[in-house]
Amino acid sequence: MQGVLTGFGVIAVVIAVGYLIGRRGYLGENGREVLTKLAFHVASPALLFTTLAQADLSVIFSSRLLVTALSTAVAVGVFVAVGAVRRWGAGRTTVGALCSSYVNAGNLGIPIAVYVLGDASLVAPVLLFQQIVMTPVALTVLDLSGSDGGKASLWRRVTAPVRNPVAVGSLSGVAVSASGLTVPGPVMDPLTLIGNMSVPAVLLAFGISLCGSTMPGRGPDRNPVLLSVVLKAVGQPLAAWALAAGVFGLHGAPLLDVVVTSALPAAQNLYTYASQYRVGEVLARESILLSTILSVPALVVIAALLG
Repeated sequence: MQGVLTGFGVIAVVIAVGYLIGRRGYLGENGREVLTKLAFHVASPALLFTTLAQADLSVIFSSRLLVTALSTAVAVGVFVAVGAVRRWGAGRTTVGALCSSYVNAGNLGIPIAVYVLGDASLVAPVLLFQQIVMTPVALTVLDLSGSDGGKASLWRRVTAPVRNPVAVGSLSGVAVSASGLTVPGPVMDPLTLIGNMSVPAVLLAFGISLCGSTMPGRGPDRNPVLLSVVLKAVGQPLAAWALAAGVFGLHGAPLLDVVVTSALPAAQNLYTYASQYRVGEVLARESILLSTILSVPALVVIAALLG
């Protein structure tokens, strides 16, 4: 239980600092926007590159990754189906689908993996899957579904993934890892330093965004928010448990690993993506907040039942 409380405690403190900054106006009227752009265009690409450039890509072929991919597909599929029927729009539906399935494997998943599962590397499959597959695909959809997305040329559609800084950082890191090359220290060290700004910038921007916001789950985005939160806190963990135990025959520690990682809340960087593309910002903010709150009892129950 210590890992759950430690991970959430760290995030809560940084978000609270961001809220205080917003209340006091220390960064001015555009503070949140500056932090968001810093994270999206500079810090996050550097963090993803340095992480993936040194990652062991062999975990891609593990059964844990298959469970992660399939349980993610279940959550995404349900939200996209409902979004299509309710006509929530491509951009808004994409943000909601991410909030339903994209877990906080980095700044929250790692400490929980260390204290609850006993091994930080156990979050590697979901981390790699999200950075290599989900992020490029989702950001390409958001890029093409913007105000001029429908008029985008064939060239723009084809090159959308390689023009997005987050996707470029992820794919470049994968390329370096796959090639077996070692990035020289004078190159990697400043990138690591820049990348270390990503998580604090995202959390501070999220905290600032809470200033003046209404009670979550009560506004015009109520239905997509509640759907995404239910899928994230309940649907995805149940799907992961059913697939891991019923299809792949996992039990004991491996079963606990995949269910715990699937029960992690929606990642804070999803709010950065929504803010960057100016679509579903309220949906992202409220979904992240509610899923983070609900994931505490969810993780405690999972650890008690499967641990």
